[in-house]
Amino acid sequence: MANIAAAVRRKVANWTVTAVRKDGSQASKPDVLVTEEPLEIRAESPQQEAQPVAVTMRTPGHDFELAVGFLFTEGMIKRADDVRNVRYCQLPDSAEQQFNVVTVGLSVPFDEALSRRGMVTSASCGICGTTSIEQLAQITSRIELTTGPVMTPAMLTSLPDIIRKAQPTFDRTGGLHAAGLVDASGDAYCVREDIGRHNAVDKVIGKAVLDSKLPISNHALVVSGRLSFEIIQKAAMAGIAFIAAVGAPSNLAVETAEDLGITLVGFVRDGTANIYTHKHRITN
Repeated sequence: MANIAAAVRRKVANWTVTAVRKDGSQASKPDVLVTEEPLEIRAESPQQEAQPVAVTMRTPGHDFELAVGFLFTEGMIKRADDVRNVRYCQLPDSAEQQFNVVTVGLSVPFDEALSRRGMVTSASCGICGTTSIEQLAQITSRIELTTGPVMTPAMLTSLPDIIRKAQPTFDRTGGLHAAGLVDASGDAYCVREDIGRHNAVDKVIGKAVLDSKLPISNHALVVSGRLSFEIIQKAAMAGIAFIAAVGAPSNLAVETAEDLGITLVGFVRDGTANIYTHKHRITN
């Protein structure tokens, strides 16, 4: 357990920078950087040996939730019972990398075509290797319009502040995204940080999977950055009916949320917000 704790502490790294002013003066000062390392996600079942499924660039921490959330949003698992165990792989020839490989032991067979796809994900752009929007849309279901939290405008505009209070690494570095699940009363079920927006979302969904809380339709997904199609798709897989973001949504994110019955709110900042779809979940 000590080694695992040490791996989590690698969320930040110290560096010395040269600060320059417009008058030309320079000075050295310490800085704290967000750690970015690769995580290889593997899957195995009683009938199948461990096989690589994806490699993602992420900030270390909550790696098991990230791996489970990723497999869930890719359709490889459907519930907590599909997961037998999650573990770091011991790599005797590389102590430095032993916490950068996670194997998810499944109780059900998995589609080996997914592992052969050789997906590579990045911290910024999500999955690289999915061939079409239609292919992703096929594995999502429309959210019932009667489900989901109902937010007052005051609660809606306070959502970024709620998750901001649970971002200790951002306080030190200023370089992380966050995602959180918050109910209509303002209680945060969980908040996770990562250098990648998609990874942060996978982490909170992974926790919900492991806690057997899916579908988690009574919470809003709050994202500290912008909204892409893939974040909408991941939320829909988890039964999330309400998404709020500090940044802007893409046109495809808005169109997908409209089609899937999801309330999408962007530019939640400075006491205002833009409601793009299904505004019936915001009420006075």
